[in-house]
Amino acid sequence: MGSLVTYQFQDGVATITMDDGKVNALSLAMLGELNEAFDRAEADEAVVVFTGRPGRFSGGFDLGVITAGGTDAADMLNTGFELAERLLSFPRPVVVATTGHTIAMGVFLLLSGDYRIGVRGPFKIVANEVAIGMTMPATAIQICRQRLAPAHFERAVLLAEVYSPDDAVAAGFLDRVVEESELAQAAAEHALALTALDATAHRYSKVRARREMLESLRSAIEADDAAVRGAFTS
Repeated sequence: MGSLVTYQFQDGVATITMDDGKVNALSLAMLGELNEAFDRAEADEAVVVFTGRPGRFSGGFDLGVITAGGTDAADMLNTGFELAERLLSFPRPVVVATTGHTIAMGVFLLLSGDYRIGVRGPFKIVANEVAIGMTMPATAIQICRQRLAPAHFERAVLLAEVYSPDDAVAAGFLDRVVEESELAQAAAEHALALTALDATAHRYSKVRARREMLESLRSAIEADDAAVRGAFTS
């Protein structure tokens, strides 16, 4: 894929790994390589394991680009949310294996997977936009609403509550937590089991189950993009 994302395919499972050597910032370059990897997984008709580097799944968008504003910032935000939309509608199951800290847009990608496995440890899972002075995008709210438990939705979105991996299961961020030494194998085994699903039935059931949410998500993406571009060009 390039220097930021690797792709491995075996036994019907594609493993897509982010590793920028730092915090796995979702820059335009990272997002471009991720889309290339998901293009390849779709062509391979693969069940996907989407993961990160040890200790870090993703720290979210590249804040330097956001701070600078302009077209690059608007493009990065739009591309990131469209990647989340892609995961939510991907034709085969997507297993997200979060390897550590998962922050902001990293959380929204995590919540866009079909099954989420986290690693136990002193890691933060947090949508921290409000804590750092950013109004939560409408798209992010839609993504959080469709997976988080009602008792945790406003705590996560409005109060920027920080969750440990173990606490994140009850909140709805994760389905399962394992030890660090077990994460890769647990994700691979779960993905391999999902290859037994009927691909057509899964694809159309996903579209049917998520139709209203995906329609709302598309409207939110377009509204956020218009608002961001307006703010950056005014």
